[in-house]
Amino acid sequence: MALQDKDRIFTNLYGQFDWKLAGARKRGVWSGTKQMIEMGRDGVLQRIKDSELRGRGGAGFPAGMKWSFMPKDDPRPSYLVVNADESEPGTCKDREIMRYDPHRLLEGCLVAGFAMGAQACYIYIRGEFWLEAEHLQHAIDEAYEAGLIGKNACKSGYDYDIYLHRGAGAYICGEETALLESLEGKKGMPRLKPPFPAQVGLYGCPTTVNNVETIAVAPEILRRGVEWWTGIGRPKNTGTKVFCISGHVNKPCNVEEAMSIPLKELIERHAGGVRGGWDNLLAVIPGGSSVPCIPKPTCDSILMDFDALKEAQTGLGTAAVIVMDKSTDIVAAIARLSLFYMHESCGQCTPCREGTGWMWRVLTRMIEGRAEIEEIDKLWDVTKEVEGHTICALGDAAAWPVQGLIRHFRPELERRIVDYKRTHGKAAVSLAAE
Repeated sequence: MALQDKDRIFTNLYGQFDWKLAGARKRGVWSGTKQMIEMGRDGVLQRIKDSELRGRGGAGFPAGMKWSFMPKDDPRPSYLVVNADESEPGTCKDREIMRYDPHRLLEGCLVAGFAMGAQACYIYIRGEFWLEAEHLQHAIDEAYEAGLIGKNACKSGYDYDIYLHRGAGAYICGEETALLESLEGKKGMPRLKPPFPAQVGLYGCPTTVNNVETIAVAPEILRRGVEWWTGIGRPKNTGTKVFCISGHVNKPCNVEEAMSIPLKELIERHAGGVRGGWDNLLAVIPGGSSVPCIPKPTCDSILMDFDALKEAQTGLGTAAVIVMDKSTDIVAAIARLSLFYMHESCGQCTPCREGTGWMWRVLTRMIEGRAEIEEIDKLWDVTKEVEGHTICALGDAAAWPVQGLIRHFRPELERRIVDYKRTHGKAAVSLAAE
């Protein structure tokens, strides 16, 4: 069922209203924040756990459980780090929250930071988000001036600082430990885990890293109640979600909708349908470029939530819906994504450093069909050697789109190879050349 307007959280997603403090207060932001803090750390944590809120940055890990990993009796300072390094191709939801509703994020930073016992929050924003950073910094200054953050935040007796840090445009810094390395002034390269950030994070202190959208919705859950939030979506897939719909649709858009909405309804209700009609659909990448694509027959009935998409061997990810109609060269599209991951690999792990380039080179040949049939299986094997064998999930992100291509469009790969051999007599480049 579609989300009703009264249930929307991000009521300024399109920037029609004032994004500064006065406008935010009219929309209910910073309302009852002191009372939320007076619930106590355990009270806030329990409500977030009961809400079944899952991380909106891609992994979908339960937020309340993640926050509870932070130690309670530790002499070291603790930190909340907000991951605003939104670099996943197809994803542009967090930037709209920061651009048009920055105070909603700041209120979330205060409430979430309190729940995990943090003394300060660092918002790590993607370097290219210039206007978003300006709006966010302006909002931070307003919040300090109004006494909403800083000493005795919201007159609650809790001291809490928020700092904005600009990145330099590296996709790898969207990985939480690489982000922490960058925040410390080092090269953005993922750390081995364990130890996990909740034990040894920023500056060696307990740290939780969460996505912008995850943090921004937390106060509204406390304000409106757990029952309201869990009444939207399915069990374990609750609440609202900002979807980014792009590609071959009539009206590309960002929209806040209910979790578990059918993909077809989402596209037709908000994006004007697929260009040329639903029957012209070829495939959809449902959660940003790092998840496997799904073909039209799956798209006909699939629900947009974590569990339904996992069952379909893909993922909700960042909920960036990339629509491809039948004019798409699906092999070239996935090869283009492979080029992106090859370029963005930090090079620390051999499977990723070598495998991303190898996959891209093979796919580049397969666009024309300059390959052997058995190379399809070899390509699949290589994705499995990369997946799960790297320090961070970039290796998985590089492997999954290729796996989706082979899983659903193997006949197209074979057709191109056969056609090329028929035209040229034999494959021009052998597997050994790679």
